Amino acid sequence: MPLTLVLNGQPRTFDTLSQPVSLDLVVVELGLKGDRVAVEHNGVIVPRSAWAQTSVTADDRLEVVHFVGGGSQS
Repeated sequence: MPLTLVLNGQPRTFDTLSQPVSLDLVVVELGLKGDRVAVEHNGVIVPRSAWAQTSVTADDRLEVVHFVGGGSQS
């Protein structure tokens, strides 16, 4: 059965994931590099070291922020 989450305010269904699933597997499924994102799970920021132990189930809310480099050197 597919897993549906609220990702950055929008519903998103993952056909390849079933619940419960660990947060680190959700990040992988999103195609993101773990060292470049921060994740909030149901209103709580989850340290990267706890992703593998954090269980995600249907209708959970995730906010994912992707860090990017850049800027001016002047």
